[in-house]
Amino acid sequence: MKVAFITGGSRGLGKQGALELAKKGVNILFTYANDEKASFQTKKEIESLGVKASFIKLKMDESINYSELGELITNELEKNFGTTKIDYLINNAGFGYHESILNSEEEIFVKLFNTHVKNVFFLTQALIPSLNDGGSILNISSGLTRFSYIGYSAYAMMKGAIEVFTRYLVVELGDRNIRANTLAPGAIETDFSGGAVRDNKELNKHISSATPLGRVGLPQDIGKVMANLLDDELYWVNGERIEASGGIHH
Repeated sequence: MKVAFITGGSRGLGKQGALELAKKGVNILFTYANDEKASFQTKKEIESLGVKASFIKLKMDESINYSELGELITNELEKNFGTTKIDYLINNAGFGYHESILNSEEEIFVKLFNTHVKNVFFLTQALIPSLNDGGSILNISSGLTRFSYIGYSAYAMMKGAIEVFTRYLVVELGDRNIRANTLAPGAIETDFSGGAVRDNKELNKHISSATPLGRVGLPQDIGKVMANLLDDELYWVNGERIEASGGIHH
């Protein structure tokens, strides 16, 4: 049985991706940043689908000791799944930031960089030896790397870096038949950025009116794409940026 490692898997898109993978019979090891209670609930939901699940705490916006983290991940894999290997890596953890270029704060910029760029790079580096040949990496980006809204420059810059990183993973890991792709969601109804898309009716209506399919995205829309992009049935999809945004701004 395959194992997926998902950062930020206790909530939002990461959780939905975990549930969709679980439906395909994939065991899940996920990380959370703050809410341990929510992680236990997510673990219970995943296991109700007939697979194993476990979680560890990992704050992606901080400096990480990758030697210690590697040992922790290896121990969790051995203890809960009887293996030291993973088949799928989903770099999903993140947070949003909405501020103009003139008013953006350096402290938050650094946290964005740590979360979306630096620690994604070095976490991936640390886990590549544990990734089975023929495995798959999925990096989560954003529709905001293709279209521009005022106030999202810092966040979108980080996601742009991840899209470049994905292309380099493809050429460096191809000899092991490891695929890498980028998934760029549009606006989704989650608690991301304080639940703005979900809870702000005016914003929700505005995005829906600009989307050819007539609504904003739901977590299930993205979770299904996440799981399918990792699946061996899409083996020939490699190095691609797949946007799932309902066709907004096309």
